[in-house]
Amino acid sequence: MATTIDYDQLGRKVLEALGGEGNVRSLAHCATRLRFALKDPQRADLDAVQRVPGVITALRSGGLHQVVVGNDVALAYAAVTARTGLGGASGGQGDGAGDRDGAREGRRRGGTGSGRVGDAVEPRERSLFNRFIAMISSIFTSVIWTMAAVGLVKAMLALFSTGIPLIDPASQTYALINALGDGLLYLLPVVLAVSAAKYFQVNYGTSMAIAAFLVHPSLVGFLEAGEPVSLAGIPVVLAPYAYSVFPIIAAVWLQSLVEPRLMRALPGWMRNFATPFVVVVVVGFAALLVIGPVISLATSAVADALTWIWGPAPAVGGFLLGGLWQVLVMFGLHHGLTPIFLQELSATGSILLMGPLISAVTAQCAAALAVTFRVRDRRLRQMAGPASVSGFVSGVTEPIIYGVNLPLKRPFTIGVGAGAVGGAIAASGGSAASANVFSSLLTLPAFLDHGNFALQLLGTGTAILLAFTATYLFGVPRDRRGGDEPAEAPPAPIPTLDLLSPVRGRSVALDDVADPVFASGSMGQGLAVRPAEGRVLAPIEGTVVTALASGHAFGIRSADGAEVLIHIGLDTVELDGVPFTAHVAQDQRVRAGQPLADVDLDAVRAAGYDPSVVMVVTNAGAFGTVLPRVGVELEAGDVAVVLER
Repeated sequence: MATTIDYDQLGRKVLEALGGEGNVRSLAHCATRLRFALKDPQRADLDAVQRVPGVITALRSGGLHQVVVGNDVALAYAAVTARTGLGGASGGQGDGAGDRDGAREGRRRGGTGSGRVGDAVEPRERSLFNRFIAMISSIFTSVIWTMAAVGLVKAMLALFSTGIPLIDPASQTYALINALGDGLLYLLPVVLAVSAAKYFQVNYGTSMAIAAFLVHPSLVGFLEAGEPVSLAGIPVVLAPYAYSVFPIIAAVWLQSLVEPRLMRALPGWMRNFATPFVVVVVVGFAALLVIGPVISLATSAVADALTWIWGPAPAVGGFLLGGLWQVLVMFGLHHGLTPIFLQELSATGSILLMGPLISAVTAQCAAALAVTFRVRDRRLRQMAGPASVSGFVSGVTEPIIYGVNLPLKRPFTIGVGAGAVGGAIAASGGSAASANVFSSLLTLPAFLDHGNFALQLLGTGTAILLAFTATYLFGVPRDRRGGDEPAEAPPAPIPTLDLLSPVRGRSVALDDVADPVFASGSMGQGLAVRPAEGRVLAPIEGTVVTALASGHAFGIRSADGAEVLIHIGLDTVELDGVPFTAHVAQDQRVRAGQPLADVDLDAVRAAGYDPSVVMVVTNAGAFGTVLPRVGVELEAGDVAVVLER
């Protein structure tokens, strides 16, 4: 029976054995290993590391403490970095500029942003949309659970003030509890400034100063007063930055363009104080003068278009707003519609534009609830379940969007579509809210007095049913589902499986490889080839499960269950991908003999590295015989290893 590894526990115990998080100077990973640079190597206990369940072996090599965990190293790395401050910049200035540049280059090339370009495990090429989703998810990782917690506070407050009227909405008790549940969301730009700074590898304090400027009471007062505002004669178009998401992320991105250039350009004696001064002034006012107006224009354009459509075709307007609402939430643009809601409420006594919003909100909640029942990932279930319940009651969907639906992509898209359908039904009956309330199941009574309440209920129910059913059936990728098939279903038996030589050259036994991990056989059985040419081919047909952005290592899993690692050179991760050109990406299907990568062998040797191409079967125990052909000259595509069940 396969053993399930608890990577949270693995990461915690490994860190303890290495002297704790405070003893780690930096952390990166390659195809199979976590690579720790320690401040005090004497505090590390490698024997204790090797006893941690899930660790194959541990060693010290090249000045690094290397923990070998196999093909799922990305899961171990994610578990460690999610619970610690490792894997990114420390947030300081000065000597970290080079690491910040490396991390930015890693992200540009499709990496993880760990500061080590060659250590990424993501495909070299990713679409702009996928890179955006990865960025948003990364920035929200550290605050998702807290957002869910304060959403629960608001949900309980709504329950005991509206559903079960035990708390008077006009009382000080209500105001204090509301402040507890609302404070984080109100100051969300300041909170996101820290995680965005970590993602973009810039100074945390400077990012927070920019965010604090945007939510300062003076700017809020100017916005509420509605009077013209100017900066040295330049007109300022104010935007509601409280509760917002996109403005601070855009500002920190701009900071990441300005700050490192200043760090390199300014002399050392003034760098540490002059850099944050210039960045705060330049980026802060750029956010005020440029980002704010852009957001305001985008919000106004959406609102004007919806209002224009609503008159002659309310169902169309409901369809558009029901679909767009959670997209606006994702960008933090939805609060820009609040002044329009309030103006409509003041003029007519109701808010027609709020009719589709409960459908939009509950559709995302239902999609997340379906994820809870569909995935086998325990941690994702623990996030999706409580967040969906909280969202149904409180109307706060940010934890659902950033922590569950958006990372999986399909549930978010399904939720948007279901919200559009439900919103069209609700709006077609003229449903409108009699108060400016959070859109949730508990606030449905606010829609009793305006329009057809039955259609509001029908729209909400339709959105929930569609989102849940479609997500359960189609929203979770098959490889992440639980319960589809027996967990221990054996692969189809194949008598003989041949692995082809990935490159032309002389084959040698792993014992002769100058790397203790490969030589010991702890990574699996196989051979190495001293390459005579720089083109490396796939040894077997299958799916690329690991493709490092550096282009020096690939993992392939065949349909017959063989898991093969091809590692080009020894310790060549240190070359940051310079001599390698990858031709395949993660999740791509490859045929035997298809080019995986080209490598400049002369450049590898000139840099002092062994260019041997290592090929190992990492799950060799699943086979009765693993027979490498060693000590012979092989052509690329010749049979190199014979596997027998």
